[in-house]
Amino acid sequence: EKLIQSNVSILESFLLKIAYKRSIHSTAVDDRFIPSLDDKRISFSEDISEMIMFPNVTYCGDDNYGVPRCENLAMSYKAQIALHEYVTTIASMYRDIPFHNFDHASHVTMSANKLLNRICTPYEDEDDTAARTFGISADPLAQFVAVFSSLVHDVDHRGVPNAQLVVERSMLAIQFDNRSVAEKRSITVAWNVLMRDRFRELQSLIIANADEMRRFKQLLVNTVLTTDISDKERSAIGKLRWQEAFHPSQSSLLDEESSNGRLNDTSLRSLKATLVFEQIMQVSDVAHTMQHWEAFTKWNKRLYRELSKGYREGRGSMDPREGWCDGEIGFFDFYIIPLAKKLKECGVFGSAASEYLDYASENRRRWEEEGKETVRVMVMEDDVLAAKYVPRRNAYLHPKGIGDGHIVHTVGWMAFEI
Repeated sequence: EKLIQSNVSILESFLLKIAYKRSIHSTAVDDRFIPSLDDKRISFSEDISEMIMFPNVTYCGDDNYGVPRCENLAMSYKAQIALHEYVTTIASMYRDIPFHNFDHASHVTMSANKLLNRICTPYEDEDDTAARTFGISADPLAQFVAVFSSLVHDVDHRGVPNAQLVVERSMLAIQFDNRSVAEKRSITVAWNVLMRDRFRELQSLIIANADEMRRFKQLLVNTVLTTDISDKERSAIGKLRWQEAFHPSQSSLLDEESSNGRLNDTSLRSLKATLVFEQIMQVSDVAHTMQHWEAFTKWNKRLYRELSKGYREGRGSMDPREGWCDGEIGFFDFYIIPLAKKLKECGVFGSAASEYLDYASENRRRWEEEGKETVRVMVMEDDVLAAKYVPRRNAYLHPKGIGDGHIVHTVGWMAFEI
């Protein structure tokens, strides 16, 4: 209940910012907007547009919604009850697994909240926070999506990586075309719950009109899908987009709408806002690697337990203890530290960028020194628990007809799937 209330408080704070902005900007509000049947469906086939997610109209350079200015606003009792019920429902749909559970979702939500508060707080003598943040600090709806996505991004996770679901030919893998299976499942579950009629009060607080409905859906889909860092195609495109936005002289991307082959100012701002927004989600999802050593090792142990459990149950044949120590070094070198460096490159996160990079670098250094012993103890403890509660199998082959009878290689932490 404590975690549920913590998440409720975070979501409520951003809902009040949405209400405050509408109260002073005369946002076009359809009288108690009711989603259509089409609105209630979530689609992964619609092209994601940066101009829809971060349109120019959301950019208000003279406003900063990171600073609470809505003391006189309060959610109605019915809305508070609805929000609490929604968070409680989502919490109940997280499975009892070691890593991808409601504790993890709450940790990610708190991390996203912290990052948003850091970037939306004006610097001393800063005149235009919105310009520095590419409009995010003046965009409470986007801020709400960041914490909402964090809360729901792993709901109903099955405790095995996407690659395993694909090899098993699971119904989810078939439903979602063998790509970002777990992420799409989480989005679908969270959206279907939110669109229930019993949450009409909550819907009207978040979404005021059809334009906001489309924008909210695109932001949600893009933000959660960005956590699938094992998607090589998406990662490659992301690197090109980052170069175009923050290192244009080194970019090979062309904009067909621009006569000189480069993005115009409005499109470039939307691209930068989108990329920074993705950074908030990606960093929050692995925030434990950029925090103090105890937090890092706590979550590292939980992830090992989850993958080890899957291996013992025959859902993947790669024993996670093999290469775990070296795999962590690779994960830091090829994902975590480059991700932390991007926080500084974009110029949005201020001192938080150095803080996160310093913690990541220190954790990598300590892991290089202490990783082998840490893994030895971690494996020993997990083996003791497994011997008590889970009978070991002599073979880890899937039943005939699944995976073509071959041993299944699990893509785990070392393959950058979180």
